[in-house]
Amino acid sequence: MTTQPQSAKFGLHTRIGFVLTALATVLVAALGVLWVQQTRNSIREEIGAASRVAEQWLTISARELQAHPSASNRARLLAEISAIGRIRANALEVTDVHGQRHYLSPPPVYKAGRWAPAWFVTLVQPPFSPWRVDAAGLTFILYPDASRSALDAWDNLRTIASWAAILLAVLFLAVRFALQRALGPLEQVMTALDRTGAGAFGTRLPVFRIPELGRLARAFNGMADRLAQAVSDNVHLEAEREVSTRVQASLEAERRHIALELHDELAQGITAVRALAGAIVQHANATPAVRHPAEHIIVAAGQMQDGVHAILHRLRESPDTEPLRTEDSLRHHIDVWQQHHPGISLDATLDLGGPTLPGQMLTHTLLRAVQEGLTNVARHACATRVDLVLRRSHDGCWFELLLADNGKHSPGPSSAAGCGMGLTGMRERVRALGGELTFETIAGHGARLVVRIPAIPTPAGAGATPPEGPPS
Repeated sequence: MTTQPQSAKFGLHTRIGFVLTALATVLVAALGVLWVQQTRNSIREEIGAASRVAEQWLTISARELQAHPSASNRARLLAEISAIGRIRANALEVTDVHGQRHYLSPPPVYKAGRWAPAWFVTLVQPPFSPWRVDAAGLTFILYPDASRSALDAWDNLRTIASWAAILLAVLFLAVRFALQRALGPLEQVMTALDRTGAGAFGTRLPVFRIPELGRLARAFNGMADRLAQAVSDNVHLEAEREVSTRVQASLEAERRHIALELHDELAQGITAVRALAGAIVQHANATPAVRHPAEHIIVAAGQMQDGVHAILHRLRESPDTEPLRTEDSLRHHIDVWQQHHPGISLDATLDLGGPTLPGQMLTHTLLRAVQEGLTNVARHACATRVDLVLRRSHDGCWFELLLADNGKHSPGPSSAAGCGMGLTGMRERVRALGGELTFETIAGHGARLVVRIPAIPTPAGAGATPPEGPPS
């Protein structure tokens, strides 16, 4: 259980009132110190002036007595001193040579019976030394007495302190009231924050007359507007996400349905064709004119079956499907092609920078390009040698395919579909990924197929600039 700080028990206006009152108290205390110092100086001047007057009078009287030291003169002087009574701010004592006291000033009658506190007297009363003079066997001792001045200062201090306490209390109450009134709108701000936190995003604050609180209200209203807009955007986004999820689920269901239809209809038909062609090969061992076409049918059907399987894989793939290993698939296709065409020497170089490519569309397009190129060589070139290079460019931004042979080609690209797709269809696929496909024949030197596709496929021609020249 956490303990609430003591200062948290008071409101902000109360704490600020305490602070301002404390500062005012410090100021009053500083002024009090200055007042004490000035009062001390005033008492020194006042007592000093009174003592000098008394000293001058006693000096003159002592000289006259010393000039005529008779008993009658002594009695006359003592009678005069007794008649004068108490000297202002001083006490007078007269003794003889034997120490016998002949006169002592009476106690003060001004504010008789009252005395300032000893600690205050110590603060305001400076030290004074007694003054004495001898004449005709008498000693006159004058004692400076600042008790009445100290008492006056004490009374003044009490009055000043009372008024200061009243003024400080009034200051505290006035500051507290003024702050309470000025900060009253903060309750509205807190209420608005609580309502907004509870989900009432339409809550707004009025613009207060106090400039600082007015800026706070405008900032809060702006924040509330942005928050309401963000909530609205989130609602729309959630609705769009829900629609997208439903559309995606519908598309996935349709893809699975199409894949099932292809598997049940086309794939089984191709399997039947391969089985029939295999039966023909087995029963036509002695008839080459029948056996060789049947073997070609088996090869073509196998390629068609591979293509259908690839299509089924694409239709059934999901974000969790394991990526197709491009290099392994290419090497498998090249090995199968060489087995079916032992009379053609194939030199293949694969350097893709990894077993998989970034994107299934890119992978399938490159596989189809290799299949289409090798199929055209086998069917239309009458070649004895084929060079195949598939690699990633030096900057890593492009995949480059070069397929060259030494056969004889008809002018212009062939549109025959060795695996169900001609070069025209392949060019469209490559362009759809932002790449390019070129096919050229060289008189007496065969033909060359060049394919360039960006490593990050883009819409056809969207900011992609393929490198110049064939891959080296």
